[in-house]
Parts: sequence; structure tokens; C-alpha cells
Amino acid sequence: MSQWLPQQKRSLQPNRRRFVQGLAAGGVLAATPTWLQAAMSSKVAQGQTPVLSGREINLVIAESPVNFTGVTRMATTINGSIPAPTLRLREGDEVTIRVTNHLAVATSIHWHGILLPYQMDGVPGISFKGIAPGETFTYRFTLQQSGTYWYHSHSGFQEMTGMYGALIIEPRAGERHRSDQDYVVQLSDWTDEDPMRAFSKLKMQSDVYNFNQPTFFDFSEDVSKVGLQGALEKRQMWNQMRMNPTDLNDLSAATLTFLMNGTAPNGNWTGLFQRGQRIRLRFINAASNSFYDVRIPGLKLTVIQADGQDVEPVSVDEFRFGPGETYDVLVEPADDAYTIFAQSMDRTGYTRGTLALQQGLSAPVPALDPAEWLTMSDMMGAMGSMAGMNHDSMKGMEGMNHGSMKGIQGMGSMDGMKGMAGMKGMDHSAMNHQPKNPLAKPSSTVNHASSEYGASVDMRVDTPRTNLDDPGIGLRNNGRRVLTLADLKSINGLLDDRRTPTKELELHLTGNMERYSWSFDGLEFGKSTPVSLKHGERVRVILQNDTMMTHPMHLHGMWSELETDQGELRVRRHTIPVQPSQRISFLTTPNDLGRWAWHCHLLFHMDAGMFREVVVS
Repeated sequence: MSQWLPQQKRSLQPNRRRFVQGLAAGGVLAATPTWLQAAMSSKVAQGQTPVLSGREINLVIAESPVNFTGVTRMATTINGSIPAPTLRLREGDEVTIRVTNHLAVATSIHWHGILLPYQMDGVPGISFKGIAPGETFTYRFTLQQSGTYWYHSHSGFQEMTGMYGALIIEPRAGERHRSDQDYVVQLSDWTDEDPMRAFSKLKMQSDVYNFNQPTFFDFSEDVSKVGLQGALEKRQMWNQMRMNPTDLNDLSAATLTFLMNGTAPNGNWTGLFQRGQRIRLRFINAASNSFYDVRIPGLKLTVIQADGQDVEPVSVDEFRFGPGETYDVLVEPADDAYTIFAQSMDRTGYTRGTLALQQGLSAPVPALDPAEWLTMSDMMGAMGSMAGMNHDSMKGMEGMNHGSMKGIQGMGSMDGMKGMAGMKGMDHSAMNHQPKNPLAKPSSTVNHASSEYGASVDMRVDTPRTNLDDPGIGLRNNGRRVLTLADLKSINGLLDDRRTPTKELELHLTGNMERYSWSFDGLEFGKSTPVSLKHGERVRVILQNDTMMTHPMHLHGMWSELETDQGELRVRRHTIPVQPSQRISFLTTPNDLGRWAWHCHLLFHMDAGMFREVVVS
């Protein structure tokens, strides 16, 4: 990571308010080829995704020219569409999906969050060999669940170039919640760059796409608050740690155009309603590398489903979700038009659409919220009252040993600990009175597999925080009611809640920003051994994030039943976001034999090594 200085702005830094809002009619350009007509149920129109249903479906993967930004590029499409056709299936049905590859390279489709035989999971090298050019692979499985899911390529960077679509499974007993309209709202991101080139640039400089580098004006503001010496010490601290307090996303609007249902912001995807109707919106984050914060100004969002699972309804103004996650919400519009607003976590851009009484109507688009810096609690975790300290005051930090974060480990090796006295507003006595936390040390009643740190680690957190009620950086105290993991509770309890775990597995999410490598326990995929689980075994999994980025962790083939730090089971998930310096736990019961993938759903993080194989035997 490049160091930053107070003297000047980076010479190539664009204005953070400028980003590519795309073409009003951007998207797939080519007419549908004759050989593809039989696989499609309708013509692909701007902002209108084809819908396929039934027990037998044909999908064709090919390249198509697209133009989202004014520049024509080649995309990877399914049935000539971005997003891919929405599949509307029925719980309990056995479905046959034939996938034909017209690409020059191998491909695959993974059915995200779906319980099925591992041979049908669609992960090359793990569950099958992939679909070679010119071949057709037949997926066949019985739908054991209902809800909002999605599907995407698990080969190379094809997901990033257009291979993703919604998968809606209708419950056989009917929907729990009545709605008059039902819309899929699929968020994604697009880059005109070759994804491999973007990945290579991050390997050379991990913050190359960071719009929000601290500037001279930020330095001047610090001087006014804490004085010249304090401002210099604050800069010195971050530089010594080789970290950047604004490095929230690897990719930003410097290269990404943010899409809603395959439509750029200027295209303004629109969903229609009539007065008095209740609308169900099925939000899917199909982005390759982007977290979104979603709200509809003027409307409350009643969250009724998370990752395809019904939850006790909760009313919020806003929610954040990362790649792989889904949320279903109900809204009851009363005015003529409302903006669906989804801004990126780093606040460099947004996508938007409209709910309206008729086409052509629109509502005001909010300004982007200001970008926020990561705090000391994001960096160090639960250091007593440090989470509530005045972070503008960094005096005394110069005594810390920041090399490879060694001084942070438990705070015991901090030669300059006495220098902490300079931190304004900090209650130092609280550091000796940590709350009891079942996640702080392994249980003595179960077989515990502890983690080991490999070489690819530039940071460790020995005082992690376990709170699930934190909405995350940029959403804290913003004046809106923001959804947190603590708000979610499965409506019918958990699937296996009467059994206690007989095994604990602890893994750390690790990275090295100078090398742009990501890993479990400091071991990138290829250097690690598979995680071994026994069929039917009840397992507690502990994940600790030792990095300063949030990771949406996706475990294939089984549910992750999130629990609180007091051991209360809360909600079934297939993708769980783990915030910086956070330690969370979930229970799982592997009921399907085979080889499964477990990875961060930020595509570049997965490709850079945060991927593990799980073997259930």
C-alpha cells in the first residue's frame, strides 16, 4: 500500500463526486442470434430481464458486445442477457437445467445458497471439472427450499463480466407475506477494464482505485482539532502501519459503473405500482467487489427475508449488504415516485432506480453520504472504551510499535503504552474490565481446532469485538434506522437448534495489503489443507477478521446458523459479512457428503487466496 502525505492530493485523484453514471440505454448491443432464440422466453429489453420457469430449462453461455459507459466491450452473457434470465422455480420440484458453453474457454454455473448434491454445485476443481467449450452440462437436482437466491459463474472472472442472474423458488404452500407486485432488484458492478488487468494493478498497488485518499484539507482539519503535532502523529501512525483509513473497497467508481437490473444510474430502471399496493422487492447483491447501502427515501423497508429465509419482520430505513447476500423487503408507496438508492460503501458512486405510478416519473436522487475513515475499534477491536473515544485525538500513539502490527497483539507488547495517556476522553480503567465473551477463548467441552498463522499476514487483532449490532463504517449514527445482524431472527427457529456442537473450528480471515494477498490463517488456497467435517456432525465455526476490510463469507452446501456472543442462535444464512476486527460464530450441520467451497465473496479476495475446500465424509 502506498503511503500518503499531508502535502498534497494524489496527482491522479478524481473528484469523489464524479463517477460514471452510464448511458440511459446502455447494455447488451447485439441482436439475439438465431441459435439462441429457442432458449429464450421473451426479447431482452432495456431494464427488463427475461424470466424462465418450468422443470426443464436451457441456458447458453456466450460473448456479447455491451455498452454501459459509452465504450463497447465484450461481456459474458447467459441467453444474451445481463443480468441472466431470472429463473422462477417451485419448491419440491426436480429441475433439469442444461447449460451449453459457446465460449472459447471453460465455464460453470454455481447455484448460490441452494442445497443440492455436491456434483451439481458448479465449482470447477472442487465439485466437477467445469464445462468445456462446445459442451453441454446437465444440472439436475430437487429444490429443498424456497426464497430469493441467485446463480453465477464460478470460473475465472466471468461473474464480473456479466454471468449472474436471479433464482426465485416459490414456496409450495404459498408466500407467507402478501404482496401486489413482486420485483427483483439485482445490484451489480461493471468495469470497462479487463478484470485481469485490474487485478494485476491491485497486486502492484493495493489502493490504486481509492478515490478518498486523505488530502491536505483533511490534514488542515486535523490541525484545527488536535494541533499540528497531533495531526502529524496521526499521519505517521497510519504510514507506519502501511494502512489507509479510507481503504474500504478494493475497487471504486474509478473503474466501476454501478448497475441496477443491468441498468446504469442514468438509465433509471423503473418498477411500476398502483396506489394502495404493497410491493415486494427482492434485493440481490450480484456485484463482484462492491458492498451497497440501500434505502428508499420516504419509505420504510420491512425486511421479511434474509438469504432466502423468512425472518421476523423488522422495519428499517436502510441496510448494507455485500456480494452474495439477499434481502427481501416490503414497501407501501403513497406518493407518485420514489428513488431506490444504493450507494457504494466507499461513497464513490451509486446506482439507482425508481418505483413509480407510470414510466417517466422520477424522484430526487440523494447526494452521496460523506466517506468516513476507519476507526480505532475497526483497527484494534474491543479495547475497552476505545470504541467510543474521540478518534481525532491520536496524541501519544507515536510510542506504539506498528511494525507488522506487533504492538497491537493483546496490547501487552506496546512499549509506548504510557503514551496512551494522551488520548483525550479515554477511560483507561475500562481496558481492564472486558465483558465476558464466550468467543474470547475456546470452549473446554468440545473438540477445538485452533488456527495457525501463516506467512501472508500483516495484521493481527488480539482484542476482537463480538458485537452484531454494529451497522458498520459509514452507517453509524447517521440519523437513519439501519439494519444489523442483531436484528435478524429466523421465523421458525433454527434447523438443528436442539443439538449442541461437538466440535469447534476457528479460522482467521487474514491478508497482506502490500502483496494484495488474502487468506484463511495466512495460507492462500493452494497452500492450505482442506477443512474436514463429519457427516451429520454439529460444529461451531468461529471466524475472526484480522483485516481492515469487511468480508462476506460464503460456505457452500450447508446453512450457517449465526449465534450471538452469548450463544443465542439467531438466523440461518448462506453468506455472513464479517467486519474489521470482528469475531463471530455460527453453528452448522453438514448433511450432504462431498467436496465444498468456502470463500470470501469479494471476487478478487477469493482469487487472491481467501478460499478453502471443505470435505464432508
